[in-house]
Amino acid sequence: MKNINITIFKTIWILLFLIASCTDDFEALNTDPYGLTDEQSEADFISVGGPFNPIFLNIYRYDPAWQTQLQHNLNADTFSGYMAPPRPFVGGINTTNYGFVDFWDQFPWDVPYSSTGVMQNARLIKERGETDFPLMYALAQILRVEAMHRVTDVYGPIVYSKYGLDATFAEYDSQQEVYAQFFEELDQAIQTLSSDPTNNQFAKFDLVYDGDLVQWIKFANTLRLRLAIRIAKVDPGKAKIEGEKSLTNDLGLLETNADNFNIKGGITHPLTVFNSSWNDVRMNASMESILVGFQDPRLEQMFEVSSVSSGMFKGIRGGMPLLERYTEELDQKEDYEVFSRLGDSYILDKTPTTSIQLMTAAEAYFLKAEAALRGWSNAGDAQSNYEMGISTSFTQYELSSEASVYMTNNTNTPIDYIDPVNASNNINALTAITIAWDNADTNEMKLEKIITQKWIAMFPDGQEAWSEFRRTGYPKIFPVVANNSDGTIDTNIQIRRLPFPASERSTNPQGIEGARMLLNGPDTGGTRLWWDVNSGNF
Repeated sequence: MKNINITIFKTIWILLFLIASCTDDFEALNTDPYGLTDEQSEADFISVGGPFNPIFLNIYRYDPAWQTQLQHNLNADTFSGYMAPPRPFVGGINTTNYGFVDFWDQFPWDVPYSSTGVMQNARLIKERGETDFPLMYALAQILRVEAMHRVTDVYGPIVYSKYGLDATFAEYDSQQEVYAQFFEELDQAIQTLSSDPTNNQFAKFDLVYDGDLVQWIKFANTLRLRLAIRIAKVDPGKAKIEGEKSLTNDLGLLETNADNFNIKGGITHPLTVFNSSWNDVRMNASMESILVGFQDPRLEQMFEVSSVSSGMFKGIRGGMPLLERYTEELDQKEDYEVFSRLGDSYILDKTPTTSIQLMTAAEAYFLKAEAALRGWSNAGDAQSNYEMGISTSFTQYELSSEASVYMTNNTNTPIDYIDPVNASNNINALTAITIAWDNADTNEMKLEKIITQKWIAMFPDGQEAWSEFRRTGYPKIFPVVANNSDGTIDTNIQIRRLPFPASERSTNPQGIEGARMLLNGPDTGGTRLWWDVNSGNF
């Protein structure tokens, strides 16, 4: 990685501010939160607030859509069991079936580390605002953690604490070290915001909560609980300490769908482009098995019925090469393109969403349900939290009246998958889990129910869903049809990470050598991350 010349970057910002001064709302943006009238102070305030926009828009990149496709969709969205491509790509051997494509696999890294990405802009905010604008700096800390926990959960070791400190190479931290810093930064940020929660200085730059710092504290608490749960198997003591900080915080967690962390980018969601314009994404067979099996009412909003099986939802097995069917000679090019598309929110001629969903109140309840299973203080009752998670998700889909019947269903189970195009892809359901809570179940069975319902509620955030699958083994996702990893990934265990990106191997070889030492395994997709110690035991 290469360091950005800060002087040049500041000059660019000054030019941008001069241009912005011609707009009608410059006076409102330039209102100094501390009552200072000095023109330089006003410019300083804008210089601190300006870098937030690219941070928001690069956690999950909005534009261009093809970069988002490589950042998330052709890896985590497929690995999580949410989606699958209906076409072969790269001769049928690609990352979705473990035949890694260097150019694809660097984008989860390159987007946040680019000159317009998260890390550079978070550093600018730190340099410009840590002393004079502590609230703004605290918000940047929260956003950096939200963005970069996704990156470490893809690769493992990342460049974090030492970012930008060395002009010759970028030194990596182990994932354990990164998580420790995440917790420290969230503690600091929550404490800072709590000192002045009614301050509205961030309102003009906020793409989520319109400057409401109480909402930001609730989000930060929930994010800390998410990360605490993430390390619950590898470091249960630390997980409990960090989780209980969130569970006992006076301002609490996300509680209703009004609290959901949705970035309002004002641009049509990239999934809409993949789904409607490019025909590059379809329902995954695991989604079909679970949602159709459960007769889940949310299914009709998440996906469309397919034309390959009239009136039915039909998914595609993940990791299919597809090439043998994708030929003009066989006249079967459209075979898998007529499987179920994503639903109305991602269809151009309907009402496509312009928001990116990165955390929901439903997830908060499922986090509390697991925390209760693990005996953490102030987590409440596992069953009540589990059912509130389902209910909150149903409310998000405007289906609240159907939640009570759904959550008491103790008969429906995931169904076997049948491929109407190629029977060799058929596979039996991997679990007989039901929906209704049963106190007689083992903790492991209860955990499977919690994570399966959390997986449904987090849709379409494939990155977080893939992380939870690796951590817990749930929900039970169908393995890839084709495994092109040359034996580096176990088909049944499935992919655990992406190899370090080609962009780093070429520009930061010294850093990469250190990173490989921190992995505790080869730099392949089969090496487990630090927190990935799932052994099937709660």
